[in-house]
Amino acid sequence: MKLLFVADPLETFKTYKDTTFAMMREAARRGHQIWACETADLVWVKGARVVARGARCITLKGEATTAPVTQAVHSDDWFEVATQAELALADTDAVVMRKDPPFDSEFFYATHLLSQAEREGARVFNRPAALRDHPEKLAILEFPQHIAPTLVTRSAAAIKAFHAEHQDIILKPLDGMGGMGIFRVGADGMNLGSITETLNRDGAQSVMVQKYLPAIVHGDKRVLLIGGEPVPYSLARIPQGSEIRGNLAAGGKGVAQPLSERDREIATALGPILAARGLLLVGLDIIGDCLTEINVTSPTCFQEITQQTGFDVAAMFITALESQLKH
Repeated sequence: MKLLFVADPLETFKTYKDTTFAMMREAARRGHQIWACETADLVWVKGARVVARGARCITLKGEATTAPVTQAVHSDDWFEVATQAELALADTDAVVMRKDPPFDSEFFYATHLLSQAEREGARVFNRPAALRDHPEKLAILEFPQHIAPTLVTRSAAAIKAFHAEHQDIILKPLDGMGGMGIFRVGADGMNLGSITETLNRDGAQSVMVQKYLPAIVHGDKRVLLIGGEPVPYSLARIPQGSEIRGNLAAGGKGVAQPLSERDREIATALGPILAARGLLLVGLDIIGDCLTEINVTSPTCFQEITQQTGFDVAAMFITALESQLKH
């Protein structure tokens, strides 16, 4: 099969932990042809099809062909370009959208180009419309039975009232990633006004506020859904030192562990629903017994789980992708 990965620049990959790299490596092992481009390479002209200009057909080389890669391999040390050409997305067997957040205007526009490519016959995973319909913070609102007390608002007064009710709260921007812009305010309300002004920009921007979950000390668990089925292990991202954030990008420690009964309950409830909407790969974030986010843009943690447990997450993903393409 010919697979096109729409991703960040290949030269920026940290191959020892990059999930897109793990997908490519497994696909290459199975004999699939690997192409790559960036969202900036996507072009549509009236009378023609959506193409990736300057798309690169790559082969993996050296240590990149074996598992695990134990240290960062930067630049072009892990791949070589076999061909560079203009590639119509509809001429591939699958387009795998793996552009990392943030979900900004350019990401949004890219999903519309990918939707046009679908109309021309391309198969895109995750489906572009589903990416647009599931903002990663707000998607949990559909499943209130699984989430902690939560408020979404621009109103400083509403935030103040929520704090008065719950005493210990977390505030975060709706467009943040990797733990960026997350604040905790305890019972004393210290700096609540200043934090609110910073996040809501004096009422111009919406904020998510949630009751603080003490179970964060045991980790913010990433539960992966592939084709609607849960990977049997989560990666608990455990805050270190005085940090409240478990995100690996914020210095959290990743510890793989079997799914708890509650993890599996949430995954089993959401998996078929999300898969039916064209979300082949989803990352659920769970703290204690509560769902906190539904990640659909570029879920990660494949390599950490595989390295610690021996369960080949990338193999499960490529098998699911191959299965989708048979239908």
